[in-house]
Parts: sequence; structure tokens; C-alpha cells
Amino acid sequence: MTAVEPTGASGAPRFLPYDCQIMLPEQKLDALVARHKAVERELATPVTPDTYVKLSREFAELTPIVETVKNYRSTIAEIDGLDALAADPSTDLEMRAMAAAERPHLEQKRAALEREIKLALVPKDAMDERNVILEIRAGTGGDEAALFAGDLFRMYERYAANQRWKVEVISSSEGTMGGFKEIVAEIRGRGAFAKLKFESGVHRVQRVPDTEAAGRIHTSTATVAVLPEAAEVDIHIDDADLRIDTLRSGGAGGQHVNKTESAVRVTHIPSGIVVMMQEDRSQHRNRAKAMAILRARLYDFERQKRDAARAAERRGQVGTGDRSERIRTYNFPQGRVSDHRINLTLYKLPQVIEGEALGEIIDALVTEQQAELLAAEAASS
Repeated sequence: MTAVEPTGASGAPRFLPYDCQIMLPEQKLDALVARHKAVERELATPVTPDTYVKLSREFAELTPIVETVKNYRSTIAEIDGLDALAADPSTDLEMRAMAAAERPHLEQKRAALEREIKLALVPKDAMDERNVILEIRAGTGGDEAALFAGDLFRMYERYAANQRWKVEVISSSEGTMGGFKEIVAEIRGRGAFAKLKFESGVHRVQRVPDTEAAGRIHTSTATVAVLPEAAEVDIHIDDADLRIDTLRSGGAGGQHVNKTESAVRVTHIPSGIVVMMQEDRSQHRNRAKAMAILRARLYDFERQKRDAARAAERRGQVGTGDRSERIRTYNFPQGRVSDHRINLTLYKLPQVIEGEALGEIIDALVTEQQAELLAAEAASS
């Protein structure tokens, strides 16, 4: 059976012929069901608090897929029952007609459940459940680019609120007419990286600035980097590779900023990455925030190198991963948003900028990635 999904501005169907090419491994399904039962039994016995938390998390992750497997097998049994009914010479014509009418519905249900199981069995990105370090920087376009960077940040902030994630600004540099030259924030919530990782790249805006008397359309850009929050166990940073400078904070802040060297600049010598942090009055907290950003950037750098090395075999993310790539255009005169990686155009620009319809674009990107993962799985099977 061939799966059909809409894509693109026209909503034309895109056929995914791989669905019939991957046979579900029954032994693996049996192992999943058996493990689910074993974890359930273990949870009913006295265990340490740490073990209980670990088992509870595993049980919660296994339960949905096991329920899907049971539903899938029940549907298969129903199809087999209809086939047996139709093959039985003693079955009257009315019952045969009912069986024939019911079978296509069950086949569709089977195919949907089968695809759901296949996706669940595809190896997941270990970082998907991590919190996110979001970095937005104004690109070409001067003041208009800074204003656009501010629009993008507010878009993600509202989208995060809809997902019930928490957003905390770590550092920011405001533009002369508003917006941001640069803003760095932490987004905390389950599955934050899984959805926001597709936002990395160059975003382009086409609109008439408020300061444009002649009504000409200007094009500006902003870059977005979405980094999974890295723990100390994820990447080791040698103290000998760091140069840490303390200095007086700049900008607003009254007399305090002139007297206390609370700002921290951390330089990772081997990579040349520099992180400056002065948002907090505490030098200790500024250093901790700077190290968190440094770890995320270094970890992302290593991830990109690893992804590039295996890109010939299997693309791990939508697009090339090159942050210089223009991924999306926001055209205000036409009221449209176009994602160039999947040729998707929505005439919902106000809703996207408000964070309401951004989910439609992200969901389409997730679906595209799932299609690629399934195709890669079919090719290797």
C-alpha cells in the first residue's frame, strides 16, 4: 500500500512508496511487548527510588507503542477473519458483501498503524528531548534586520508558550530602533529540540520598513541557531583550553556596573569560540551561563561534523544543515511564508509571526524528516 501525504503550496499529493518496503519485524515487536510486561512487573516490586524513576520513564515510553502493536495485531486478525469468511463456501452473498465493504477500511487502519510502528522503531535523535539554546542575530539590512530579529524572537516565544515551554533570555543586545542585534535565550520543555531544531538557518524578510517614504520593499535577513543544551557529561572541556577574563559590565545598570567586574568573557582557545556574559550582577552566575552556552556551541559543532561525515549514507536533518542556507522567506506584501527546504508556502504570515501557525510549518518539516528516515530504513533493509 502506498501512503499519500499533501505537501507544497498547492496541496498536491506526494507519494511515499516506501511504506510497503519495510516489513515489520515480529520478533522485535514480541520483544517490545515482553519488555513492557517485565517493566510492569518490576514496578510492582520494591525498588530503589532511582530505579523506580528509571523504570517509570521506560514504562511511559513503551506503553503507547505497545498499545499500537496490540491494535495493529488485532486489526490483522480482523482482516484474516474477513478473508476466512469470504473464502468459506457456506458464507451467504450478503455476508460476503459486508466483508468486502469492511476490508478496505481495515486495510487503511492497518497501514496507518504499521507506519506509526515503523516510525517508533526508527532510532531517535538522543538530543530530541533536550532543552534548547536559541540564538538569533540580525543579518544584512541594518535596523530593519534588527527589527526582524525581534519579530522572530517573539514568534518563538509565543510558540513556546503554546507548547507550555519556559523561555529565559540569557543575553541580548538591542537595535538602535528596536528589535535585537543579537539575543540568546534558553527554552526549557519536553521535546523542545525535536521541534525547534529545524529552525536553524537564514530567515529572510521582504517588507516595506516604517521609515521607507517611497514605499519600496526591502529585503533583510536574520540567522537562527538552535542548539541542544549540553551537559558536562556530553562534552569535556579542558580548563587548560580556556581563557577567562573578567571585566566591568557595560550598558545600563547604574553605579554597580562601574564598580564591579561581574562581566565574564570565556574564550575556548582550540576552537576560537568566544562567549561574553554580563546580564547578571553575579560574576559566578555569568560564568556558569557562559559555560552553558560554550558547551552547547561546542557540542553542536561536533554534531555537525558527525552529521557531515555520514550525510552520504543518511541525512539526519531536513536541509543540508548549513547555517548559511536560506531556509525561509517571510513576504509581508503577499502575506506569505515559504519554507524553501520542502517547497511549502502558507498564506498565513500574520498567524505564523504570532506563533500560532508556526506549528504547521514545523509539523510539515517533522513529517518530511520521518519520510526520509523511513526511506533510509527501507533502503538499508
